[in-house]
Amino acid sequence: MENRVYCVVMHEILVKLAAGIGLTGDTARDVVAFLKYHDCPQTAIHSAAVAAEAQRIAAAVGVEPMRAAQAGWLHDVSAVIPAVERVTAAEALDISVLAEERALPMILHQKLSVVVARDLFGVTDAAVLSAIGCHTTLKAEASVLDKVLFVADKLAWDQPGEPPYCDALQAALARSLDAAVCVYLRYLWERRTSLAVVHPWLAAAHAHFCSTQGLSTDCR
Repeated sequence: MENRVYCVVMHEILVKLAAGIGLTGDTARDVVAFLKYHDCPQTAIHSAAVAAEAQRIAAAVGVEPMRAAQAGWLHDVSAVIPAVERVTAAEALDISVLAEERALPMILHQKLSVVVARDLFGVTDAAVLSAIGCHTTLKAEASVLDKVLFVADKLAWDQPGEPPYCDALQAALARSLDAAVCVYLRYLWERRTSLAVVHPWLAAAHAHFCSTQGLSTDCR
């Protein structure tokens, strides 16, 4: 999906991030150039993989593949902001910061990526921005595109090797997108005591999807 050029007054944080980058309107090309310019080449590789996976899943579930790909390319674009600076950046950009996000600022990248995608890359598609904004935690009442990006991000993860839940997630995805979502939420929920924080959006998504899949709130 080709971006249009919009006249927006960007916050100083975004102006600094954009300095030295000539955006062309080609999302894939621009994201790769942006991330590499800011010394995040691995994030560029991961974003390409998520975009491809999101496009594949979208085509199978009746979502416009190019919208899914755009969300995949942009979902981690705020990785250029160091984790130690994310709370300050979020507050400066008028993003609400939850207690769990203050405790683990890494999680803020999903909210920050929405602002970068919207104000720097000119994305106005509310569905794409919504998917970007919950791709790590998901949320209750998620849209189909939200779920597509969430699952794609988990399949094309950014760690070495295959994710330990990969086979179960792929098998569930062959049945339905919601089944795949619940597989990963179950996987994470069973390990919640080892997580640094349990984000309230994750807890809400877990409760919602377990109930819609006819499972107990323990997803067992």
